[in-house]
Amino acid sequence: MSNILRLLLFSLFSLCMSSMYSQSPAAYKIYSGNGKETDWDELVKKASKSDVVFFGELHNNAVAHWLQLVLAKELYNKSEHRIALGFEMFESDNQRSIDEYFADIISQKNFEAEVRLWPNYKTDYKPIVEWAKTNKLRVLATNIPRRYANLVYRNGLEGLNMLSDEAKKEIAPLPIAFDINLPGYNAMVDNSTPGHANENLPKAQAIKDATMAYFISKNLIPKGIFLHLNGAYHSNNKEGILWYLARLNPGIQQFTITTVSQDNISELEEEYLNQADFIIVVPSDFTNTH
Repeated sequence: MSNILRLLLFSLFSLCMSSMYSQSPAAYKIYSGNGKETDWDELVKKASKSDVVFFGELHNNAVAHWLQLVLAKELYNKSEHRIALGFEMFESDNQRSIDEYFADIISQKNFEAEVRLWPNYKTDYKPIVEWAKTNKLRVLATNIPRRYANLVYRNGLEGLNMLSDEAKKEIAPLPIAFDINLPGYNAMVDNSTPGHANENLPKAQAIKDATMAYFISKNLIPKGIFLHLNGAYHSNNKEGILWYLARLNPGIQQFTITTVSQDNISELEEEYLNQADFIIVVPSDFTNTH
């Protein structure tokens, strides 16, 4: 075999190997809001300079849940341990059970039996909750009890006036501001399943957002970071929770992350541009947790 042929064969082999490795599957890619590819270090750097960080998740995506835990650990170190965590997945009337479990007053078994846990708690939320407990961090149940959100869906925001003074401690203070012209709320009825939508549907969403903002505001960490985990819809486009929190704390530094799913993650699709400060893109065929 001539030297030239050997050189050609080696070059072809190298090209094939390079092509193979360049096409290795990736679990996610990160983009800034304008669609420019960026990296994890840049995301953490920006997040660590904020007062409140919203990690908008796809509820059943394992990549998002793993990155939430990784981010919590990074922010814990960068903030010199001045960090608190809030969860849409915990309702405000369960705060006592969370506090008692973290104080070792009740057992893990009782905690998990008594709190209304989501079906994917053990795979997706338990790791970060247990990490927070180990590190003696504050974990806040920020969401409204679902029975009160349902009350709004049936009777509008005015229905909340029927609640007792004790029950009202578990929601944002009344009256609740509501702006149907916010694009996210305005689109809810149009995008809802036929028969499910009514004029109160976006109001039921708004009372969740208002309540989460209220409990975040009450538990901000001085010179620290509040990391909030929620479905992406609650923080996309800096509406939802952020709109209410800005009304409570003008000038607060809010940072958003969202998670989206695409068939091809090599570039950000146009519909997701500017949904958040940073956008995590995961493959659409990635295994779901439930």
